[in-house]
Amino acid sequence: PEMKSTGEVMGIAENFGTSYAKAQWAAFFPLPQKGRVFVSVTDKDKPKILKAIKTLEKMGFSIHATKGTYAFLNNNGVKTEITYKVNENRPNIVDNIKSHEVDMIFNTPLGKASHYDEIAIRQAAITYNIPCITTTPGINACVNGIESLKADKLKVRPLQDYFQNTDG
Repeated sequence: PEMKSTGEVMGIAENFGTSYAKAQWAAFFPLPQKGRVFVSVTDKDKPKILKAIKTLEKMGFSIHATKGTYAFLNNNGVKTEITYKVNENRPNIVDNIKSHEVDMIFNTPLGKASHYDEIAIRQAAITYNIPCITTTPGINACVNGIESLKADKLKVRPLQDYFQNTDG
């Protein structure tokens, strides 16, 4: 798997999903437990995130996607609404972000054609404090984190509770 910079935060818990959710919270991008998810992923990434998107749908999230991702998700049984790319029409994804109509973004761009959209989406996501996940492992980890949050709520414990002093 490829490594992406995560910054200077850490999440520790009994399971991966909760630790990921804690790390997102520490980075000031807490994972939403409801709302709208915008999805725009490359063709090679679509099958890799299908299970995660179906899980979000079952948890009550509404799914919004660009044309190609919309077609793939609908063809695989996910109720999806179309959202325009930045250069297609209005209102587009950036307009939706600015109008507080997006709670989370999954975007794995590819190539020069998507570069402008990628920059505009990331800038808007940062400005409006919306989690923006840009890799398939990150998308799957994010959904795992949301599942853990819904099942367990975050619990904060001191590090000493995780590690016992074994020096005698």
